[in-house]
Amino acid sequence: MSDQNQPTPLSYEQAREMAKTDDASVRAALAERDDVPPEILYFLSDDQSVDVRRAVATNTAVPKQTYIKLAKDSDADVRGGLAANIAKVAPNLSAEESDKLRAQTQEALQTLAQDQITMVRAVLSDALKDVVDAPSDIIKLLANDLELEVSGPVLEFSPVLTDADLLEIIEQGPATGGVGAIARRDGVSESLADAIIATDDIEGIGDLLGNNSAQIREEALDELIDRSASIDLWQAPLVTRPHLPDGAAERMAGFLAESLLDKLRERDDLDGASLTVVSDIVRQRFGGEKEELDPNKTLSAGFDFLKVEPPLDTVQRLHENNKLGEGVTKKALQAGDQTFVYASLIVLGQVDVAVARKIFLEKIPQGIVALFGKARLPGDMLVLAQQKMGRIASSEVIEPNADGSFPMSDDDIDWHLEFFASMVERGK
Repeated sequence: MSDQNQPTPLSYEQAREMAKTDDASVRAALAERDDVPPEILYFLSDDQSVDVRRAVATNTAVPKQTYIKLAKDSDADVRGGLAANIAKVAPNLSAEESDKLRAQTQEALQTLAQDQITMVRAVLSDALKDVVDAPSDIIKLLANDLELEVSGPVLEFSPVLTDADLLEIIEQGPATGGVGAIARRDGVSESLADAIIATDDIEGIGDLLGNNSAQIREEALDELIDRSASIDLWQAPLVTRPHLPDGAAERMAGFLAESLLDKLRERDDLDGASLTVVSDIVRQRFGGEKEELDPNKTLSAGFDFLKVEPPLDTVQRLHENNKLGEGVTKKALQAGDQTFVYASLIVLGQVDVAVARKIFLEKIPQGIVALFGKARLPGDMLVLAQQKMGRIASSEVIEPNADGSFPMSDDDIDWHLEFFASMVERGK
């Protein structure tokens, strides 16, 4: 059965006449067709209309002779369209093709990989990230890009990069967030894991610990477990790692947040003796009556992060060393480490602990949003924080604005925080 949506085939004469018409929309429609003779597409690659050139750049039938020209086009969308298109065919250049064609393709890729517009380089990186036989020099160029949007995809996924390449990139210093991208690669080797740990990149090491396919030496893992007593971000991924060193569970039971202890006790690799020790430690820590910090307010089971002292010293140290970025706090929220997020809100917003505590106890969404606003944390954390930390009903959750911007002004943020501060002062 014929496809009624298939356009009627064009004769060469018809295609040539359409290419010469004054109507740019007709020329653009022609440039989108995959049955257009290559010389017509080559002609249209010089069209004065950017819409026509964009159509040529994204056409899978575009002749390789146009690559360099389009890679240097004045319009970023033309270059970006070509980047996604050329990446599909560049690794499969036939041995029969002329050296000139291969050289043209290589030059175009090189030009796109060095484009001044981040979006163009990012499109190329995303298109090449999974290609097994992508040109190694292009992949290395992208991997060393200082914009994570560009380097991240190939650092995390490209099979072209060897351990030697990645070790060199780590030594030279990748883009901010690049260590984490490498740490998330499938099957990170021990030597690569050692290099990641040596960077002391808190967020990157957290990604490494959360990568169950990463091979981490037992001695290194032991050291990270000890350090995690003061680095809350590492605790959740450590609890769920497939294999822990002997005695690790017992040590972790002494400092883990209560919300993570259940996950620790649920591990199926704990023998009876270890489980008994862990349970005893938990009972010693939490078995007695917990000090009620606010005698006028009973805590529900959903507010575990308010039942323990927030790790303010740890978070403050991270902040002073410029390692308390929004990415760290966001990952902690996604991992369920609410104690860390709570401490981050207090430190980043310079909010009194009693005020922050009061906001969550009252379960008023405006107060929670004000806390995040004062801490200058992004709006895309608001919904999860209100639901998981504030136990706010979905119908009452305050969402970011339609354009993604923060839904509360600075004046409103200050007003809400002053309101809760006055409640604390009055003892309400």
